[in-house]
Amino acid sequence: MAYWLIKSEPSAYAWEQLVKDKKTSWTGVRNAQASINLKAMKIGDRCFFYHSNEGKEIVGIAEVVKAAYPDPTDEEGKSVTVDVKAVEPVERFVTLAEIKAEPKLRDFGLVRQSRLSVVPVSDEQWKLIMKMSAAAKKPAGK
Repeated sequence: MAYWLIKSEPSAYAWEQLVKDKKTSWTGVRNAQASINLKAMKIGDRCFFYHSNEGKEIVGIAEVVKAAYPDPTDEEGKSVTVDVKAVEPVERFVTLAEIKAEPKLRDFGLVRQSRLSVVPVSDEQWKLIMKMSAAAKKPAGK
């Protein structure tokens, strides 16, 4: 299984909408590198769902349920899409600021190629971000 991060502006398509819809086609990706990443996705791969522009945080986990196929929203017929389903919210949102502050994530695609809407996540990065999500905020002085 491989890991990915997919981005969406909450005003365009929020995590809550994916949960409500149960699954969706990840259409509209036109960047060449992001398209290559979509084509590399396999059924069963897991994805962090990231709210871009508003929030700037990882909010949930999705799973690829249909591998790359032609994007019906692309009139030129060059782009692909995949279908993803909601799996679960993360325990605690992980912000972009937290990710940038973690030295072990300096090579993470979200940091290095911040404009890409689909980026790979290494096994080590996935484990670290999951650990960051599970870290409970402790009250001051305790």
